[in-house]
Amino acid sequence: FRRAHTLTVLFILTCALGYVTLLEETPQDTAYNTKRGIVASILVFLCFGVTQAKDGPFSRPHPAYWRFWLCVSVVYELFLIFILFQTVQDGRQFLKYIDPHLGVPLPERDYGGNCLIYDPGNETDPFHNIWDKLDGFVPAHFFGWYLKTLMIRDWWMCMIISVMFEFLEYSLEHQLPNFSECWWDHWIMDVILCNGLGIYCGMKTLSWLSLKTYKWQGLWNIPTYKGKMKRIVFQFTPYSWVKFEWKPASSLRRWLAVCGIIFVFLLAELNTFYLKFVLWMPPEHYLVLLRLVFFVNVGGVAMREIYDFMDDPKFHKKLGQQAWLVAAITATEFLIVVKYDPYTLTLSLPFYITQCWILGIILVLTWTAWRFFIRDITLRYKEIRRQKQEHKYEKDKCLSNGDGHSSILEEQNGNKLRERKL
Repeated sequence: FRRAHTLTVLFILTCALGYVTLLEETPQDTAYNTKRGIVASILVFLCFGVTQAKDGPFSRPHPAYWRFWLCVSVVYELFLIFILFQTVQDGRQFLKYIDPHLGVPLPERDYGGNCLIYDPGNETDPFHNIWDKLDGFVPAHFFGWYLKTLMIRDWWMCMIISVMFEFLEYSLEHQLPNFSECWWDHWIMDVILCNGLGIYCGMKTLSWLSLKTYKWQGLWNIPTYKGKMKRIVFQFTPYSWVKFEWKPASSLRRWLAVCGIIFVFLLAELNTFYLKFVLWMPPEHYLVLLRLVFFVNVGGVAMREIYDFMDDPKFHKKLGQQAWLVAAITATEFLIVVKYDPYTLTLSLPFYITQCWILGIILVLTWTAWRFFIRDITLRYKEIRRQKQEHKYEKDKCLSNGDGHSSILEEQNGNKLRERKL
């Protein structure tokens, strides 16, 4: 039935596209015809994928919704591969087919400069530095970290990623002027207010979802209109809830997996800024927003597939398809950045930044070696030593009381000696 339904939909869509093509006279504009043909091909592929692709771990609001984003992942990856195999100039100019305003070098905004919270030199508005930083990226930071918390479902990992990205901005501000921010912009506005408040609200939402009673009832079985409307709204909430317990210190495998997740998250965040820089896209462009919306939808599925694979590898014998696609997309975006502007990426880090990163890597490796190798060997040695001592004590006890009469005889001999002395 599902395959028949798929063929019917594809047949209707193909007939509709052919009918529209035959009704109108084909324009002589090659660029317009190329764009229209590409869009039609993508629509046919999405229609096929939505009905035939493999279901993921999520079923709300509908499995077809998540199959759609899986197919969009494939289309986006193919687009990135195409951009990767173009020259730098052709790749930037190709974006003009999407938006004629693209393909023009844009100056990067510097968020540093005057970092005084209160500027006495400006009598009209001494707090102008704060108001200048309050742009559209402030609510974007908040909602972004709210959604990331819903994906990761762990306060510890969210805070680690948030703080680590600020350290990356400090380290790479010599490459991208956009990373140059005031200290209070880094730690007060970003980490504490925007990111911290988003993580807090996300954790509160997770607590509500974990405590919520999931008892689903058919829409037409609900007698009241209020109940029907409530049921429609709850259709956009999870069908059931799984609490993520990453437990990174429980085993070396989980520790390496969690470190890999954090690394991919940070790389995807950096790709956002570097892609804008190398492809000449302004930060407020709708393509940048669409990319973030895309990662919000596919990232949640990928995180669930990764957790299922880590938590129960016997049942989930291989990593999910969406997780592999997200990893491939992140790697391809990084390759585009490397190819389009290798000079920026090869700018050497300042010496003190290099020292800090070397020290941090040494501390992480030292803790890893102590936690999963030295500590385990020490605990195992202590346990073996304790078991040997217990075994020796039990053996000595058995030898001393082997026939059941040696202790009695010793007591009798002792009493006889006392009697003789008396």
